[in-house]
Amino acid sequence: MLIRELERLENLLEPWREFDRINRETFRTLSPSRVEFPPVNLWKNEDKAVVTTEIPGVDPEGVEINVVGKTITLRFERKPEELKEGESYTRKERWYGEFSRTIELPFNVQVDKVEAKFSRGILYIEMPRAEAEKPRKITVLPE
Repeated sequence: MLIRELERLENLLEPWREFDRINRETFRTLSPSRVEFPPVNLWKNEDKAVVTTEIPGVDPEGVEINVVGKTITLRFERKPEELKEGESYTRKERWYGEFSRTIELPFNVQVDKVEAKFSRGILYIEMPRAEAEKPRKITVLPE
């Protein structure tokens, strides 16, 4: 009797187990297992690589960008909002503190020609490809 009752409960729970499995699988693919901040976009063509990132509330003069070989590192600090006396948070979701992000680039860049712009909370970094790494078209000569 007890075994039959347990089997019945198992069958009742089966749809919920499937729902839980699907839910975990969906959120595993939508959110990274390790939070990387700030999130970046990186794209390239034959001549350059471009990195963009959203860092609102950051003083652009405090952003440090280092490029070495095929790696770019961003460092910055976002300070918390200062509350007046008697004020307190009821919700606090925005991150603050010191942040660092290192990104592997698809090729070496000309470090002396890297340009960075900051507008409306978006950091835009353009990095020209090193001449030695640019594709070369080789002409085949007839004998």
